[in-house]
Amino acid sequence: MLVDRLGRVPVAAGAAVALLGAGVTAAVAPADSLPVLVLALVLLGLGWNLGLVSGTALVVDSTTPAQRSRVQGNLDVLVALSGASAGVMSGVVVATTSYPALGLGSGLLVVCLVPVLLWWRLERPRTRSR
Repeated sequence: MLVDRLGRVPVAAGAAVALLGAGVTAAVAPADSLPVLVLALVLLGLGWNLGLVSGTALVVDSTTPAQRSRVQGNLDVLVALSGASAGVMSGVVVATTSYPALGLGSGLLVVCLVPVLLWWRLERPRTRSR
């Protein structure tokens, strides 16, 4: 409902903000502060879900009905593999550096989403008119 009401790109931007907040919160959380770590995980879940739903809606908007199921299936597999790989890599990052480094690194990765959203916002109206 949020994606339909607010739009795909604004919800994706909200996902980026929530994920950045999760990374920063995790990075600055004292190791013995359960409430702050829970907040970081809630922001992570919120950002993940906002991103997944808005991304799926963007894929639906960008594909023809004939392509949609194949593209969506491929993306679902890619998301699952990415999530599993990220889970393994997060353990490696924490083992070799620290939990705050994982949080800051994750937050920096989210910042990479901003140019993609800006590009989408600027390019999309032109491609619709073709």
